[in-house]
Amino acid sequence: MMSHNFTGLVEFTPGFAPRPAITHALFDFDGTLSLIREGWPAVMLGMFEEVLPQIPTDTEENRRTMLYDDMMRLNGKQTIYQMIQLADRVKERGGKPEEPLVYKHEYLRRLGLKIQARLDGLADGTIPASDYLLYGSIALLENLQRRGIQLYLASGTDEVFVKNEAGLLGLNRFFESRIYGAQDNYKSFSKKMVIDRLLSEHAIPGSQLIAFGDGYVELQNTKEVGGLAMAVASDEAHNGRGLIDSWKRDRLLSVGADIVIPDYRDEAPLLRLIFGR
Repeated sequence: MMSHNFTGLVEFTPGFAPRPAITHALFDFDGTLSLIREGWPAVMLGMFEEVLPQIPTDTEENRRTMLYDDMMRLNGKQTIYQMIQLADRVKERGGKPEEPLVYKHEYLRRLGLKIQARLDGLADGTIPASDYLLYGSIALLENLQRRGIQLYLASGTDEVFVKNEAGLLGLNRFFESRIYGAQDNYKSFSKKMVIDRLLSEHAIPGSQLIAFGDGYVELQNTKEVGGLAMAVASDEAHNGRGLIDSWKRDRLLSVGADIVIPDYRDEAPLLRLIFGR
């Protein structure tokens, strides 16, 4: 949907209606606010291809497609679930898989090599935070904060990394202690748990919650409680160009997203529409 109020693409689904009563917002982290880990699918896919036993019916294309779909279907959940899926694939092909936690630590080691220079540059100030924030993120968070909306952050990335990277990006002032991430005891954390606790502690219905995410989990969990789901179909490799990632768009619409955007360039008119003011 295009409007004279919007400078970029904003897509509304037929069931969308303004939600002036919203009081709380839940954000995913990677791909939704932070681009520090941009490129992670290539790192994970490369490792998965190395680990997965070959079978006679394999082609390079069908192998990669299967593994990529496994990864992205679980995007937004804790990383360990992607590793559990990899272990299952190895087993079904007659291989002997490692423990999923072993795969997770190896993936994090490889990803760490890719992103260490980004972390170092953010830490010493040679890289501005804006280089690794999704376009318009700060303006959106400031707008929500001015409206009195309490902000939560929940990520499938390990909590220790999320807190560090949120600090490097200057996001702590928006979320304070309300930052949650994956644990080695993976059953002790989920985005659904964060949502349920948020609603319970504040004694509010799910209709007062809005979620922003580029993975299906936070949006699906939000829709299940009656909240508003904002699909951030970000093209992470081309930040600031306003391009939609079609794979993310289609996946997020399939779980009931109410609105699809590429980034936050239209945060002001969009929030006016959602809040009616």
